Amino acid sequence: MDESTKNSKKLLALNKPKGYVVTRSDELGRKTVYSLLPDWVFDEGWMPIGRLDLESKGLLLFTPNGKVGDALTKPGNCRKVYEIWVRGHVTDEHITMAKKGVESKHGLLKALVVEKIGIGGAKTKLKIIINEGKNRHIRRLFGTMNDPKFGTPLKVLELKRVSIGSFKPKIESGKWRYLTLEEEKRLLNTLH
Repeated sequence: MDESTKNSKKLLALNKPKGYVVTRSDELGRKTVYSLLPDWVFDEGWMPIGRLDLESKGLLLFTPNGKVGDALTKPGNCRKVYEIWVRGHVTDEHITMAKKGVESKHGLLKALVVEKIGIGGAKTKLKIIINEGKNRHIRRLFGTMNDPKFGTPLKVLELKRVSIGSFKPKIESGKWRYLTLEEEKRLLNTLH
């Protein structure tokens, strides 16, 4: 059986490294994610589903299908899992506050799950799950909180998206692949 018949025609995944903007072109001349993908992705109008800022890395999906993109980005529809390193001592109170939500000029910022998974010096590693993604959502959420020891705002130093819905691939940084038809079906069936 031909391998290509097992691949999605609607979704591909890229493991985005730091230093790339998620846009079709950049007026500042920065590298875009399209430079990591074949030319046909750009030419055929495949669009990123959601965003990762310049300093963030991890899983990014692309689709030529607006309905698929809308379904995966609709608030509440799809859980996204991140691993982050925060400069500062993240306390149980910070975790409670992040889950309850913090009002900002961008609306309510909150996480469904916040789990401490590591500590290194004055840094804390967290697993974060959100089901919506406002601009710089996680960075802004933790930036509203202060380190109890130093009184300075917490700062997300590193952010990596590790899964979207049921899709948690192993893809080398800077590489891409199609989702299989089975992965596509599983992902789209988990949407609310």
